[in-house]
Amino acid sequence: MEPFFHGLILALGLILPLGVQNVFIFNQGAIQPTLKKALPATITAAICDTLLILLAILGVSLIVMQYDWLRLSLIIIGVIFLIYMGFQIWFAKGNPQSGAQTMQMSTKKQIVFALSVSLLNPHAILDTIGVIGSSSLVYSGTEKTIFTVTCILVSWCWFHGLCLAGRMLKKVDTSGRFLRILNKISAVIIWITALYMVKSIFA
Repeated sequence: MEPFFHGLILALGLILPLGVQNVFIFNQGAIQPTLKKALPATITAAICDTLLILLAILGVSLIVMQYDWLRLSLIIIGVIFLIYMGFQIWFAKGNPQSGAQTMQMSTKKQIVFALSVSLLNPHAILDTIGVIGSSSLVYSGTEKTIFTVTCILVSWCWFHGLCLAGRMLKKVDTSGRFLRILNKISAVIIWITALYMVKSIFA
């Protein structure tokens, strides 16, 4: 049972902090008209996390991130996406009929944004490599499989739970006031993350 609890605690520790990915998923759960409409973002984020976890444990991502030009390219593209997404969320239009806020984001757009916040953040990738990848080295065979599957399951449960929490908030906040504030906070967090990524270029 040690690999299971190790993977559980480790994955929760990495995924719980308030980051761009979590903010985006929660935001989509809160502002999409139905829970089903927010699934493209949720499922995409979970699949990306699954991919990163598998690459980290297999050691492939560590090799990729050794190339400085690739790391720099990821940072630049990531910053552009984050700035754009921040403006999209900040200036989201209100829906006078429901009193809540909606953001006209198609399925394709949700997937693109979820991919950007999941895969274009070198710091998140390095965290996955440094923590999950290195931690998996103590296991082999069945134990490594249990550790890997646990990390992946935590990711899937967390993102779907986060989306559901956003949906529940929407039902409680009928005036849409809190959702408007949430959008502003989300945009600021996204812009701060973009600035942090820019700073890392000159570090």
